[in-house]
Amino acid sequence: MQRRSFLQHLSASAVATTAAAPNALAESFNWHSQPYLGKKLGVALVGLGSYSQHLAKALTETTNCKLAGLVSGTPVKAEEWRKKYDIAPENVYNYENFDLIKSNPNIDVVYVVLPNNMHRQYVERAAKAGKHVICEKPMAITVDDCQAMIDACKTANVQLAIGYRMHFEPHTLEVMQINQQKTFGAVKLIEASFGFRIGDPTQWRLKQALAGGGPLMDVGIYAVNAARYTTGEEPKSVTAQFGPKTDAAKFSEVEESVFWQFEMPSGVMVNSSSSYNANVERLYAAYENGWLELSPAYSYGPIKGKTSKGPMQYEHKHHQTLQMQAMAQILLDGQPMPAHVSGEEGLRDVRYLNAIYEAARTGKKIVL
Repeated sequence: MQRRSFLQHLSASAVATTAAAPNALAESFNWHSQPYLGKKLGVALVGLGSYSQHLAKALTETTNCKLAGLVSGTPVKAEEWRKKYDIAPENVYNYENFDLIKSNPNIDVVYVVLPNNMHRQYVERAAKAGKHVICEKPMAITVDDCQAMIDACKTANVQLAIGYRMHFEPHTLEVMQINQQKTFGAVKLIEASFGFRIGDPTQWRLKQALAGGGPLMDVGIYAVNAARYTTGEEPKSVTAQFGPKTDAAKFSEVEESVFWQFEMPSGVMVNSSSSYNANVERLYAAYENGWLELSPAYSYGPIKGKTSKGPMQYEHKHHQTLQMQAMAQILLDGQPMPAHVSGEEGLRDVRYLNAIYEAARTGKKIVL
């Protein structure tokens, strides 16, 4: 997939970068240098779990969009959020009356932040209500659900974006740029892994019906996506293996860990893992004439990176703020959402996640 458009859509102003001046990547996000006097898009969060707290923080920092609506199935939580963020009572919905959002002119964008199995339903309902939609990743549990979400938004003539926040983070952008500009020559090997020790054994992430899988669906998707933007290639095959279950009760429905190997069309091999019982967070790429490493590579920051030329030096900025500022500006400008954060991008990753599971279950190489 062509990724040349990445740096053209990532901030309120055009992004210009060169190998000689990589700090332009970080400087491009300094939108506060000029006061913004235009319209602020109203964003409604559907689901008020832990990740929505990061989005709510972002929407207090962005200049071109704001938190304008809440959707929750828990009245007490909804009221707490309403008071905290000074949301008008008429902009607060539950899951039963959500469709009434169609008549609310204060809501321009609906951000779906729900368990994975609920993404399709609320993206389709938001699209039918005539609102632009941002959906957290993984986009859905199945490829068919992803395609239905894409079709629903096209039919309703609204935009669909997937919450790939790392695509707006400067260390990650430099990784993409190194590939695009062949700074160190051709890539030869990639290692990409993400895992953590999960806590509460009753949470939805450990329920197959709600999550669609375990750590692979939750955080392994970051490693899958990183393999693609680090090489600029799509995997041609995958092999995979499940790790042992050390806690049979906690992991009765989903995997505890999984390991997989992508082969890219150029011959590059990508070795990856994801776990709910090990803290690992790394992206490493070896090239003909150098290397790069991010560690931490995907969490909320600060991201830390270095290359064979020295450390990457970027000021930490709140990832969700960068994402929301950029996506809102694209919508305000009337431009199509760029391919790297589109529904089609989300569908590709779900296809690869499903292929990894199939390879691990069957022990076979899966041709993609």
